[in-house]
Amino acid sequence: MIFIQIPISCSRRRRNSSWGPQSSKMPGPHLLLVVVAVCLIKTASGFANGKVSPACGDMTPQHGHDSSSKPAPYNITLDKPTFSPGDHITVTLRVVPTSGSISFKGFLIEARDAGNPDGPAVGSFSLLNPSESQLLHCGHTQGSAVSHTSKSKKTEIQAVWEAPKNPPSGVQFMATVVQKYKVYWVQIPGPVVSLNGATRVPPPNPTPTTTTTAVVTTTLSALTRPFSSEGCGRSKSCLRDPVGCDPGRDPLCFFLSFTPEARTVLFELSGPAHGYLSFALSLDKWMGNDDVYLCVRDGDSVDINAAYVSGRAHPQLASENVLSDTAWQLADGVIQCRFRRDILLPRQIESRFSLDQSYFLFIAHGRAEDGVIYRHDRQPLISTHQTVITGLPENLAGSRSPLLIKFHGVFMLVAWMTTVTTGVIIARYFKHDWPETRLFGRRLWFQVHRALMTLTVLLTCVGFSLPFIYRGGWSRHAGSHPYLGCTVMALSFIQPIMALLRPATDSSRRYIFNWMHLGTGTIARVLAVVAIFLGIQQQALLLPGPWSTGVLAGCVVWGVLVDLLLEFHSKVVIVTGRTLAEDEEKILGTHSDSEGQRKVSRFKKIVLAVFLVGNVGFLSVLLNTIRNV
Repeated sequence: MIFIQIPISCSRRRRNSSWGPQSSKMPGPHLLLVVVAVCLIKTASGFANGKVSPACGDMTPQHGHDSSSKPAPYNITLDKPTFSPGDHITVTLRVVPTSGSISFKGFLIEARDAGNPDGPAVGSFSLLNPSESQLLHCGHTQGSAVSHTSKSKKTEIQAVWEAPKNPPSGVQFMATVVQKYKVYWVQIPGPVVSLNGATRVPPPNPTPTTTTTAVVTTTLSALTRPFSSEGCGRSKSCLRDPVGCDPGRDPLCFFLSFTPEARTVLFELSGPAHGYLSFALSLDKWMGNDDVYLCVRDGDSVDINAAYVSGRAHPQLASENVLSDTAWQLADGVIQCRFRRDILLPRQIESRFSLDQSYFLFIAHGRAEDGVIYRHDRQPLISTHQTVITGLPENLAGSRSPLLIKFHGVFMLVAWMTTVTTGVIIARYFKHDWPETRLFGRRLWFQVHRALMTLTVLLTCVGFSLPFIYRGGWSRHAGSHPYLGCTVMALSFIQPIMALLRPATDSSRRYIFNWMHLGTGTIARVLAVVAIFLGIQQQALLLPGPWSTGVLAGCVVWGVLVDLLLEFHSKVVIVTGRTLAEDEEKILGTHSDSEGQRKVSRFKKIVLAVFLVGNVGFLSVLLNTIRNV
């Protein structure tokens, strides 16, 4: 009853080292047990917090595995052998002293009628360890069971049981204990306490259980043939990341191939993953209602399962085993698995797609613990178009970044790396170079500055809206990036409003506007840069690093250096300009600095041109990287 997230492996498969075969056939009784277990999985996919009320009846963890057949290293003790209505009995669940102090993570303790142990829980409990245990509502009584609050390791748990007003003649305590996700014991019997004055009721004999072993079959040729990109586009279809990589040579290659055969399709999946590697067939580019196939590392073995995703939830294991000739390999952090699946399946097998239709393909990987998978580490690789699984072989292209998110990145980069920086340089250093030059009745520098800033606001507005359109709302996994983006968007609106309400040039309050305009713009630029650095590390637009981060940093530093150069140059011009003007007045008796002004203007234009060339160079590299993600 650790109940952590969603189990992805079933006990029906036998584990093997190296290229380990797994069964595709099993006897009827075992299949029935698997169906029942997976039905339980659909009821509750995992409860690390101990909210295990769905398991109150049979006290069985819904982990998709059988209870351990070894003797339980835990026992239950009571502080009294008899009771009366309303009495309190202290119940202790602890590790057996001779077991070597094997701790446990999860538990469920109940009291049952000794004459009807399959009946509902009787009596109620109160807690002695509130930080490690909690009360559950099993049946019609609040607090009729005790469970864990977390998956922390424990060696002893105590609770106080209160006898009901109308108790049975005998009460037996029992516990289910989870050592780890796949190792647990169900309904460990504890002592029977008798009602004072009643005849002692002996505990019923346990029902013998039968274990059925699956028959393991495999195709030897499937185990000896290494993974390779040979034949991609000719004899099999392949989806790869990076494009054109070979899983036999590149350990960082994510690889999916499928080869149609007479009545089946052979799938091969390979990629670097410490937990699990999976692919899915989907009718669209959104996760949900997809046919999923999972290769999950569990220690030194790999479990291969078919599953189904309903909505943006964890996969649910298939109730029928639809895979055959399964094989796997682990080497240097790379998971490789191979299996076959029938093209067409019987109608009674739910949620499985027919392979003679066209689908988008997803490849995802992430972390797994004790056979439990967690959210994928990166945005899944998604094929750019649908393909018929049994169609002609082709080399498929894919992307890990949705098109709307790519445009989001492009618009924000252009706005805050190029247009805003250029607009600031024009306003700050070219105001006096074109004093009389006008465009549409206004000074040239002002029109250029206003056009660039208006373009910045428009690009920001469009780019800001795209992630919300794609996600359909707020992203809960983007960290501080969306908060910074919202702040930048707000400041972008404030700036033009402030400019429209600015006082006249000769107003005594003009300096207030100047400082507020400068301060708001500077804060917006700084926050935008920080947001962009965080944005290129998001799952939906994860640029390859660290060189892409270096290119972005180079673009920022390039703009800062040009700004500092022009600022330093303007200060030098002011000082030297005054000295030269005084000398000319003494010698010539006139003040003529037109030649000096032309030299200054020429220098600044050259710097501006060099800046634009460098800026566009950095920007082109980043935009091309986004295109190829």
